[in-house]
Amino acid sequence: MQDVTDLPFWKLMVHYGGADLYFTEYFRVHPDSVLDPAILKSITANPTGRPAIAQLIGNHIPSLIRTARELQKYPVAAIDLNLGCPVPVVYRKNAGGGLLRDVAQIDSILGALREAIDTKFTVKTRIGFDDPAVFEPLLAVYRRHSLDLLSVHGRTVAEKYRSTVHYDFIARAVEVMPCPVLANGNVVSATKAQQVLDETSARGLMIGRGAIRNPWLFQQIRQHQRGEPLFVPTGKDVLAYIYALYEMRADIAIRENSYIQQMKKYLNYIGLGVEPSGRFLHDIRRVNTKTDFFQICHAFLDHSDPMPLEPFDIPLKSTDFMCGING
Repeated sequence: MQDVTDLPFWKLMVHYGGADLYFTEYFRVHPDSVLDPAILKSITANPTGRPAIAQLIGNHIPSLIRTARELQKYPVAAIDLNLGCPVPVVYRKNAGGGLLRDVAQIDSILGALREAIDTKFTVKTRIGFDDPAVFEPLLAVYRRHSLDLLSVHGRTVAEKYRSTVHYDFIARAVEVMPCPVLANGNVVSATKAQQVLDETSARGLMIGRGAIRNPWLFQQIRQHQRGEPLFVPTGKDVLAYIYALYEMRADIAIRENSYIQQMKKYLNYIGLGVEPSGRFLHDIRRVNTKTDFFQICHAFLDHSDPMPLEPFDIPLKSTDFMCGING
């Protein structure tokens, strides 16, 4: 997820069990673009011991081809095209989820990239821009270009992250696609993970927001699949996780206020599972110093009660969520 699941975050996730496969933040691609050095370092200094897939976002075919060829010089497991980002500043430029309004253009882009990519080629998609009726034509295009993996977020772009996830569309993709399909959307617990796998028959799961809120989620899913008791963190465990998030960029020279704003990006996700009234998030969003930030965290989390970290239904502004490939 852009500006959130970066290299420092990858390093931290390893200590909590980590994922089997990682997608980079997206490389923005346009005629004047160059490879973002910070995102590239996720590939060259990959600390996870697991494969990393390089993600692209854009619509200019020559630039996408150039960037895909450049990235193949590095140890990437695949090149991924983002057709799912629902943030207006992206889709208004006809990139990310905005491309779902033009199936013919997607067809042209995938054809050009398939020819340029010698490694594996993957796509992340939503089920349409504002109408899922386009999903069947999209699947026909995806089948035609011999994708190696398709990740499907079961909402339209217009639905962002708020509607019910339409897992039946993911199941349809599994039914017709010759490549593996990953299910994406509202995987918030080990039990939910199993339900989604059972309902869709997907080969695996793509998890973003759920893992930011609960870094133990990957471990819990594996425990559930093995029939083992699940680890459930306490408030103190969650507090320690927040301290670890703070310390993971401690070596970066940045003003305290700016650093706290960065931390709020993570707390927007974590806070959904802290308490049901929304008071924790309300208070966190109004602090500007490290002292005040951790004073609030201690007030809500310095206890030994179990915290499943499954999200409460707390009303949020649409700006609370950053764009990402993982939902």
